[in-house]
This record gives sequence, C-alpha cells and structure tokens, in this order.
Amino acid sequence: MDLLLSAIEVLARWDVMIALLVGSIGGVAIGAIPGVGPAVAIAILLPATFSMDPIVGLTVLLGIYGSSMFGGAIPAILINTPGTAVNALTTYDGFPMTLRGEGRRALSLAYSASFFGGIFSVVCLIALSPLLAKVAPMFGSREIFLAALLGIILVIVAHRGQMLIAAALTGFGIFLSTVGLEPVKYTRRFTFDQTWLASGVNLIVVVLGLFALSQALLLLTMDDEKVRLSKSRGSLFQGFRELARHPRVAAVSATFGVVMGMIPGVGEFTAQFMSYTSARKMSKTPEAFGQGSSEGLIASETANNAVPAAAMIPLLALGIPGEALTAMMLSVFYVHNVVPGPGLFLYQMDFVVALYLALLVLNVLVVGFLLVSTGWLVYLTKIPNRFLGMCILLLSFVGVYSIRNSAVDCAVAAVFGLIGYVLKRLNLPIVPIVLGMVLGGIMEVKLRASMNRVNTPFDFIDRPIAFILFALIVMILAGTLWRVWREWVPTDRRSLARKSSDRFARRIAGRRTRHFEIKTKQQRRRRNYDHLGS
Repeated sequence: MDLLLSAIEVLARWDVMIALLVGSIGGVAIGAIPGVGPAVAIAILLPATFSMDPIVGLTVLLGIYGSSMFGGAIPAILINTPGTAVNALTTYDGFPMTLRGEGRRALSLAYSASFFGGIFSVVCLIALSPLLAKVAPMFGSREIFLAALLGIILVIVAHRGQMLIAAALTGFGIFLSTVGLEPVKYTRRFTFDQTWLASGVNLIVVVLGLFALSQALLLLTMDDEKVRLSKSRGSLFQGFRELARHPRVAAVSATFGVVMGMIPGVGEFTAQFMSYTSARKMSKTPEAFGQGSSEGLIASETANNAVPAAAMIPLLALGIPGEALTAMMLSVFYVHNVVPGPGLFLYQMDFVVALYLALLVLNVLVVGFLLVSTGWLVYLTKIPNRFLGMCILLLSFVGVYSIRNSAVDCAVAAVFGLIGYVLKRLNLPIVPIVLGMVLGGIMEVKLRASMNRVNTPFDFIDRPIAFILFALIVMILAGTLWRVWREWVPTDRRSLARKSSDRFARRIAGRRTRHFEIKTKQQRRRRNYDHLGS
C-alpha cells in the first residue's frame, strides 16, 4: 500500500499530469494524420525531453506511443488509409463498414477494443511486477548479454522474407555503436583521426535522420491525396455494448498482444495477424472477415493496443528495448542517469509503478477525448502531404541542432535521412539499425564485464537463466534454419527436376523431329524413284 501511495504521489504532480494530457491528446492527433506516426513525433520530441525530469519526459513519450494507435484508426476506418503502420489491418473491416454507412459504429468499436486492450495489458503488467521484481535481480552480465543477443536474433527472424537484409542492417547498427571511444580502455575506434567522431555516432541524431527526415522527404515527394469523407450513422458510445458480445475474441486478442509485446523484436504486427487469424477460426461467420466484420475489427485493434504496456516489460526489467520506440525511450533513461534493469525494480519501484499508473490513466483520457472530439479530428486527415513534410523537416533539424548545437550533427542526420528514405522506397526495414545500435552497445559492455569470470565456454551458461536463454537462442536458430530448408530446398529440387524433364522433353522432341525429317526425305526419294521408273 505504501508503494502505491508513493507512486500516486509521483504521478499526481502538476507537471506530470500536464505531460500526460499533452502526450495523450497529441498522440491521438499525430496518429490521425496519415504519414506521420509516433516514431516521427517521438524522434522530434526526444531532444526536448532531455531537459525534463525522467518521469515527465517518459510520460510525454508514453502518451504519444500509447495513444497514436487510437488516432490511427480514424483514417483507417474512414478513408481506407492507416494513420500508423500498425493500423493497416484495421482497414480490412473498418472501411467496408464505412462504405455501408456504419463509420461511427466502426470508430466506436475500434475505440472500445483499443481501450480494453490497453487496460488488459496494464493489469497484466501490474500483476507481473512482483514476479519481475524477484526475477530481475537474477540477471547478471551474462544473462543480459544473452537476452540482448536473443533480442537481436528475434528482430532478424521477425522480418520473414527479408532476414538477410535485416541481419545486414542490424550488423550496420552494431558497427555504428562501436565508433568512438570504447567503454573500457577508452581507445579510439573507427574515428580516422576525426575529432567529431571521438564521441561516437549519436543515437538521437540517427533516429531523427532515419525516421523523421526520411519521412519528411517521402512526404515531399508524394502527391497530395484528395480525401472524401462519407456520411456515417450510429453512436460513438455503442461500441462498449458490442464489445461485450464478443468477450472471447477480445480476451484472446489482448493475450496475444501482451505475449508478443513482451518478446523483443516481435511487436504489433505479429500480435495483430495472430489474433486476427485466431478470431477468424473461432468465428461462426469467417466469411464476413474482410467484408466489415466486427470481430475482425475487435481482434486487430485489441491486439495492437495491448502491445505498448507489455513492451515496457523487457525495457524496464532488463534494459532491453524490443522496438524502435522503446529504444528511443531508453535514451531518456540514460540521459538522466536512470539505468533500467534489475536495479530499477530494487531501488526505484515507485517510479516503475508510476509509469504503470500513467498508462492506465492514459487509456481513460484518450477514450474520453475521442468520444467528444472525433468530429474535429477527422479534418486532420485533409492536411496536405507537402505541408506536413516541410513542418517535419524544419522541426527535425531544429531538434538535431538543439542536442549539442552542432552543425555536424545536422549533416549526419541528413545522411541518415537519405539512407532511411532509400530504405523506405525499397520497402526495407529501418528498425534493425536502431536496435543494432542500442543492443550492440549493451552486448559489448556486458560481454566484457562477464568475461572476467569465464574460464571455459561452459562457464558462460552454467547458471539456470543463462542456460535457458542459450537454449532459446539455439532452438530459435534451429527452427529458423529448418523452416528455410523446408521452404527453399524442395522448391529448388522441383525446379531442377522440372529443368531436367524439360531438357529430356526437348531432346525427345528434337529426335522425333529429326526422325520425321529423315522419314519424309526417304518417302520423297522413293516417290521420285517410282516416278522416274514409270
């Protein structure tokens, strides 16, 4: 009880409440604007949060992170354009409902499902906190190194169909983390006698370039879309009643969101598709999915909003970010010398519980705001792309320069902005670069710290948690290799068999043709001979 009262005291500060209100409302507005997204907004706001208290800065970022998916459902349902990337699946059933004149019903159902998913994940987070407080101190240098390695492997494996390029980009991010002074003997690495590289490549500069500047360039090169909003009927308050008629779909989808959110590198997309698929299998009318099914809309929105709170578990307990947004939040911890990990649960548990409560209050604020302001937020979808691009470009460079008042940082951000723009145009992932930078630095420090107590390779996994993590890494690698083998080898064999059969068929056809040509010549000779004889 004392811990809860202490957390409420931390959260009840006027600056924290204002930060929560601004973050939640701003996140909804940002999510409702197609083409921006929470990653761009958080990247732009990161330099400003460094001057705030840790709880204030993190509350603003959490507000944007958790509420943007609420707002992203508005354009996904009304104009078939997802406001954020994770609302793409919402268009499958949300927009067909709008075409039937049920846009308000679809929005209400999306808000209700998102609220349920968010509250469910926060309750799970609070319920797991005693267990995390006991397990987190068991993680030493070896365990955290293996957990970071597991996170990198999961990031690569999650990009199915693009694993090679994801591995290459992750390696590039790890390489960037090694530039500058190394953390033990402070020798220079890959600086090439350039003084501006001695401090390394700044993570915030890279994040602003890869996410904000690249998106600005993308918007500036896109044509403005003409948005037409159709009239819709229904009440924005009816979604909770309809959600209550599908408790199993909502509970299963929220569970998928919590489980997938706790696993680094997996995130909302996997949770969404797994929950959508399971909801379709459980449904009595699976043929309605993709045609305006309320169950499909519940599954997608519940799953993606259950992820943010769950994604905080590996970040707070181990200091391991699972995606780009939590990696950005990690930088706020480091700036204020608040080290997430086992020590956070031992010495600053009130801070952790305050973050949980902030997520709880966030969902209530967002739903209340949306129920009264959706009619006005709809007009945000009409903002021209090029105007948005110029605003993001200006704010990004201001944010980069404000970090260290360095024009070199602006140039570095511009280079990474071009890299991010090229990757986005080629539909290649950007997140592995950021996670490679963050996890690469963690892996190096923890590996060098743990090697002092390791004499043989088996000493590295002689503790239970280290052995479990090592076993998970081996199983995931073996399963991935087996899947790749099953997918590619039979195809290659069939193609070889097809090629050999084609060659054999061509040979037979060639022989038949030559045989018929010889027969035809012989018959002509006989006819000519018979004609001459007669």
